[in-house]
Amino acid sequence: GLTEEQQEFQKVAFDFAAKEMAPHMAEWDEKEIFPVETLRKGAQLGFGGIYVKPEVGGSGLSRLDTSVIFEALSTGCVSTTAYISIHNMCAWMIDTFGNEEQRLKFCPSLCSMEKFASYCLTEPGSGSDAASLLTSAKKRGDVYILNGSKAFISGGGDADLYVVMCRTGGEGPKGISCLVLEKGTPGLSFGKKEKKVGWNSQPTRAVIFEDCAVPVANRLGEEGHGFNIAMQGLNGGRINIASCSLGAAHASVLLAREHLNVRKQFGEVLACNQYLQFELAQMATRLVAARLMVRSAARALQEQRNDAVALCSMAKLFATDECFA
Repeated sequence: GLTEEQQEFQKVAFDFAAKEMAPHMAEWDEKEIFPVETLRKGAQLGFGGIYVKPEVGGSGLSRLDTSVIFEALSTGCVSTTAYISIHNMCAWMIDTFGNEEQRLKFCPSLCSMEKFASYCLTEPGSGSDAASLLTSAKKRGDVYILNGSKAFISGGGDADLYVVMCRTGGEGPKGISCLVLEKGTPGLSFGKKEKKVGWNSQPTRAVIFEDCAVPVANRLGEEGHGFNIAMQGLNGGRINIASCSLGAAHASVLLAREHLNVRKQFGEVLACNQYLQFELAQMATRLVAARLMVRSAARALQEQRNDAVALCSMAKLFATDECFA
């Protein structure tokens, strides 16, 4: 059960999804529109920095609150909500691991969605084995010279800030650091927009670095801490994406129920067919089971429990599989 406050967050998100997202979802996908103005309207409701601290413009909500909100928003457009979740993850990483100057410089404009953020970890040669990444950053005085490329980056080319995992040291995870790169930096370029089957309201491109000079002042945390920062971001990211799957399944169950109550065959609505009743019941059961698992993981992450990482991974696996089935 949700608290009254959480139910209110959920209602606001459901209303926004129904009025501002669902009516445009098909057009955004067909025409590959990145709905900037809609995103900024959502930011006015606090969706730009849901679990970012209030002193830098965030809403300061819990991981469970965030899951509830992303599920509700995804009933309007899964693709757009998934990008919002990535943007939130980047803002949280800066808020959590950045110093006071970095937090005040970057977070307010991210929370208002005046600026958009992208998370840059995956490379052409390193996906699941993220610790083998090759993008390098060589320190020269008060800047790092960044070279390499990232693949399949959500928001790539349209985002204003890029949270980049790069190698400042030796091999393995302890050689990785995290830099914040601003759009417009000389040497930063982008590949062509990827052609995707769906999820076209968020642009996806390669992000390319050719001798980009990034101020040392834009490094989050200490050198060698980047992999840990990336993984902590992804723990919440897994819950966020799982929540987007819940929203898609939630909307699908409602649409299926509506169809069964309207469509007639052999003189009666399909809802009278026992087999279809069973199918709908199984859909609803899988949705509720996945939701319980995701919310359990969200609580574990909020409480910083020892089993949080495993539960976040399990929740993403289970929810994305069951909600797609």
